[in-house]
Amino acid sequence: MRVIAGSAKGRTLVAPKGNATRPATDRIRESLFAILEPDLEGARVLDLFAGAGTLGIEALSRGALHATFVERTKEALAALRTNLRATGLAERSDVIPTSVLAFLEPRFDTPYDIAFCDPPFADVEMLGAVLARLGIAGAVSRDAVVVARALKKHQPVVPNAARVYRTKELGEEVLLFLRYDAAGGGG
Repeated sequence: MRVIAGSAKGRTLVAPKGNATRPATDRIRESLFAILEPDLEGARVLDLFAGAGTLGIEALSRGALHATFVERTKEALAALRTNLRATGLAERSDVIPTSVLAFLEPRFDTPYDIAFCDPPFADVEMLGAVLARLGIAGAVSRDAVVVARALKKHQPVVPNAARVYRTKELGEEVLLFLRYDAAGGGG
């Protein structure tokens, strides 16, 4: 794995050992960031279920102002911190070692502009729960872009406060691009 574009272009990224995480491939990141490019400059990014941090790191490399990475597994946290140091992007990021649902419990004073939600594919209920909680917690602004990665055959229930405005199919996977009707509007 490598950073595809921006200030850290070409830097090698490590993945945690084992199969507990599934980092976004170069193909997925190329497609995703071709769509997000206009929204990246100066954005505050939230990378949920961050794993090795490939999505948030790519966003930072391409001009995002700051990224918050939420990950709870020890192996993934070690890989994430290694990747942030290797790319020189650690100073523009926060690593939160907790579960995503616990992180989304409080209300947020400053909502995020872009959020990546990429839980394990087997847990489609978790994806739906997190998408609902994002709006309730006020974690994303009204104009925020939320990107959810899922298997085509196991797409999540989208909360009432959100709408899918674009999809991108990549093999067996789908990227869902959502916007929330109102920050903190509930699900």
